[in-house]
Amino acid sequence: MTTSPLAESPMRRLDASGLMRWSAVARSSFARHRSELDALNVFPVPDGDTGTNLYLTLDAALDTARTAYERDPDTPLTMPSMCKVVSRAMLLTARGNSGVILSQLFQGLAQYVIRSGVRALDGPGLAAAFVQGDGFAWDCVADPREGTILSVSRAMSQAATAAATGPQDPSGLAVVARAAFAGARAALTRTPEQLPVLAAAGVVDAGGAGLVLLVEALTRVISGERGEDHEDPLGRHTGWSPPSAPVAHVAHRSHVAAAPPLRRGPAGPAYEVMYLLGDTDADRVAALTDALTPLGDSLLVVGDEDTWNVHVHVDDVGAAIEAGLDAGRPRRISVTHFGDQMAAQSADPAAVGVVACAAGAGLAQLLGQAGAVVVTSGPGRRASAGQLLDAVRATGSGSVIVLPNDTDTELAAHAAARAAAEDAVAVRVVRARTAVQGIAALAVFDPGARVEDNVVAMSAAAAATRHGGVTVAQKEALTAGGPCRVGDVLGIVDGVFVIVGADLREVAAEVLDRLLGADGELLTVVAGLDAPPGLVDEVVAGVLARRADLEVTRIEGGQELYPLLFGVE
Repeated sequence: MTTSPLAESPMRRLDASGLMRWSAVARSSFARHRSELDALNVFPVPDGDTGTNLYLTLDAALDTARTAYERDPDTPLTMPSMCKVVSRAMLLTARGNSGVILSQLFQGLAQYVIRSGVRALDGPGLAAAFVQGDGFAWDCVADPREGTILSVSRAMSQAATAAATGPQDPSGLAVVARAAFAGARAALTRTPEQLPVLAAAGVVDAGGAGLVLLVEALTRVISGERGEDHEDPLGRHTGWSPPSAPVAHVAHRSHVAAAPPLRRGPAGPAYEVMYLLGDTDADRVAALTDALTPLGDSLLVVGDEDTWNVHVHVDDVGAAIEAGLDAGRPRRISVTHFGDQMAAQSADPAAVGVVACAAGAGLAQLLGQAGAVVVTSGPGRRASAGQLLDAVRATGSGSVIVLPNDTDTELAAHAAARAAAEDAVAVRVVRARTAVQGIAALAVFDPGARVEDNVVAMSAAAAATRHGGVTVAQKEALTAGGPCRVGDVLGIVDGVFVIVGADLREVAAEVLDRLLGADGELLTVVAGLDAPPGLVDEVVAGVLARRADLEVTRIEGGQELYPLLFGVE
């Protein structure tokens, strides 16, 4: 690792200030590499958003922690207090499975600091904290697998432990951090050997690559490195480079502002953001207004040449504050979380509520009409644990059932369930891994029945729903149906790409034949944003010509990436 001429003296102990510098450097690294991490996708459609989830998780957590200390400046800035604030914030801002695992890695580190009472971590302390974080991460996954971020974490903690107990300066913080980094990057290169799906796609595990970036940031902070990293931690450090399209061709947004949950209670976004803005001019203020307008509502920007008063209600606090940073110098920043106010209201302990995730406007409307509090969640904008927790509170119920409707939101749903327990709200997560399974589960929900009975019935309905769909390949890949090229039509059956074709209608018909089999009775067809006019009519007419007894339900889902989704019961 190249040393910058601006390097400071190496750090001997990691204290609260060092922890925050590490977090800030890691956030910058995630921001620079987020599209590269997103591109480490084993699927030929761009629904992989590991880099985006890692960046948004850490970015929002740091903003939340900063706000907490600005609200209470008398809070001592110690390692235990900082760990307590940041770990809680990261739990609630966690997005996607990778974000949740990252939050658990930090949760374990924080618990080690808090329980041991140390004010700073030396080498052995850092190794012990890594071990506890690794344990927390493995425990949060129901089916942990080698070849993922978990195996990278395990190798990282083992390498750190070996260095901390070895003959070479056993108390050296830098020695332990460098060993952890070396262990993590070596484990990352082995992930394709451990998971055949990674080898087939020619990529390493995206979550593991994110963890390598995190530990690389720590080594730079401890060594006193202040500049940008001069070597690519995902390339020359690991001997790996992405074989697919250049990163510049991967579309991404600097900020992903999540839509507010429907039926939130008090209508509108979750946060009120206010600050004074200086060092600006009229043109930059106008640009600020344009940037804040699509983020939320109740926008007010008033002032004069010297100082402007900014007020807005948003879901994405980080985006609102960073817009201010782009426009000038914000100060006296105030953030109020409406969810905290709602939590003070007593929930009805006898009521049972439902929270459901939706990837499109039509799906959101359908689920909302069926009685669920809906949270917008989809590729590139998956719901955080905090957003799901806000929705749980908005039900006003003592027991709540969560339908994640996406495999990459399951861990965030379980994290929200753990947080809700602190408010004496019992949350159950039903394993609905697709939109059609969520629809089937919600169809059997009985608000008058016990939560346990509902969970059994809804879980059975979701499990009994075979699911599939069609999409268009946006990169070359090797699928279970053979190799595909950009523009090929792909058929999906139970989450596996099994058909490669050239026509949406023909591929859809083949997918339906496989899903329906001999016993399919009820077909749900969900049309996406990219469904050509007449496609649903033609597909439904074709299947009814073969199966006149079939009951068909059509839904304008509005989801991206997948022109058609199917559910068969």
